[in-house]
Amino acid sequence: MRTDFKDTYTLIATSTFGLETVIGHEVRALGYEPTVSQGRITFQGDAMAIARANLWLRSADRVQWKIAEFEARTFDELYDQVRELPWGDFLPKNAAFPVTGKSVKSQLHSLSSCQSIIKKAIVDSLGAHYGLKQLPEDGASYSVQFQFLQDRCLLVLDTSGIGLHKRGYRTLAGAAPLKETLAAGLVQLSRWHPGPMVVDPCCGTGTIPTRAAVIGLDNAPRR
Repeated sequence: MRTDFKDTYTLIATSTFGLETVIGHEVRALGYEPTVSQGRITFQGDAMAIARANLWLRSADRVQWKIAEFEARTFDELYDQVRELPWGDFLPKNAAFPVTGKSVKSQLHSLSSCQSIIKKAIVDSLGAHYGLKQLPEDGASYSVQFQFLQDRCLLVLDTSGIGLHKRGYRTLAGAAPLKETLAAGLVQLSRWHPGPMVVDPCCGTGTIPTRAAVIGLDNAPRR
């Protein structure tokens, strides 16, 4: 991902349903002004904000960089909209860029077709930018994701890699572990603050008390 520390980006912290307000508070605590919507917290920040969000947001699932948002009801419209974006400013010439996404209540509902069209548009854009007929795609991987909702397409680059729930202490997981991001959100929803004892009589592997300890120590949610 090519970034300039002086640039400002639109960033999206994705959320488990019900934790949007919690994550909004976390974003504000980092010094950014959030806009909270269902499953998504949007804020403006520079390259350092991307790193800080991935390090410090306790309850978010991922941090995404918003590339564009537009309407597209046909594959031609989708191709044209994606092709016009300055992908050479986002991706190096040897970037590998898998495309994944979802579509809800939209005319373009075939995910495989949308993936192919978006991939082709990016390839054509990068080829023209770098003067290449064929892209090597043998470099670092940049996950391109699309979300169609009622014919409106949101394009993002994922900045987190593995999910943020995998930043923590756990090296081995049981059959149905509680995600550490969800546990951190539950602790904050309980309005617990450092000081009173945390009691979880059905703690299992202790994910909730451990997240409370990390919050109480004001440590980043990482190993």
